[in-house]
Amino acid sequence: MVTPQDPGVYISPAQMYQEVRALAQAVGRIESKIDGILDETKDIRSDLGDHEQRIRVLERARWPLPTIGVLAGVGGAATGLLALLR
Repeated sequence: MVTPQDPGVYISPAQMYQEVRALAQAVGRIESKIDGILDETKDIRSDLGDHEQRIRVLERARWPLPTIGVLAGVGGAATGLLALLR
């Protein structure tokens, strides 16, 4: 007994071409979105570097304050001690 073969699905070359074109357009859109994301990432990295630099400047400018406070306290204690001894 011979069974007929299933012919399957036939996709014409024109349909295949249309699908490939649609896929190429989708990939193009994805590439442009990725390029935009990469540009934004570069901007974020430069902003982050700028913020790091500002924080470092503020940290360097702040360190003398505790030192000045300690020196003023030692000076005041020394002055008080001298006043007591005289």
